Amino acid sequence: MTKETTNKKVIIIGVVVAVAAIVAAIGIGIHNTIIAKGETVDSAYSTIETTLQRRNDLIPNLVSTVKGYATHEEQVFADVTKAREALLGAKGVDATSKANSDLNNALGRLLAIAENYPDLKASANFLNLQDELAGTENRINVARQEYNDKAREYNTYIKQFPQSLLKGGATEKQYFEAEAGATEVPKVEF
Repeated sequence: MTKETTNKKVIIIGVVVAVAAIVAAIGIGIHNTIIAKGETVDSAYSTIETTLQRRNDLIPNLVSTVKGYATHEEQVFADVTKAREALLGAKGVDATSKANSDLNNALGRLLAIAENYPDLKASANFLNLQDELAGTENRINVARQEYNDKAREYNTYIKQFPQSLLKGGATEKQYFEAEAGATEVPKVEF
């Protein structure tokens, strides 16, 4: 074997090793980015859960305040309690979204009771709880939007080439969908 042939083999081996190293580095980079984006989505979901928990912590105080004025509304109180427990036990985006929707409906009925009790509507405790609940609802909406944005970024990333080839077991994240009837104009009666 001549020196020239040996040099060519060394160069070819060096190029193959360099290309393999570049491909491996790209694959590792893609894998790490998928992991990081997945963790960001999971963190955003955790924020939703934390905010929902904050609202769930307010509900017993709200129910007991309303109960003090409207003792004969037991079915509404039972519905709120049942919906709250379902949300506490919900696992995953779909179950949490449905349980949240059910709780929102039950809370709407609970807050509608206040319209029949002027003393309740004037109660400082009730007004404070109502304000806390409204603020928490805003936080929930912001957290849901943040989660959906992060889920969209993640889903887009794992569908793009070459990530789609190298994503391994990465699957799409579900979105929080709008509640049923959210696009309908509410009926207002005076």
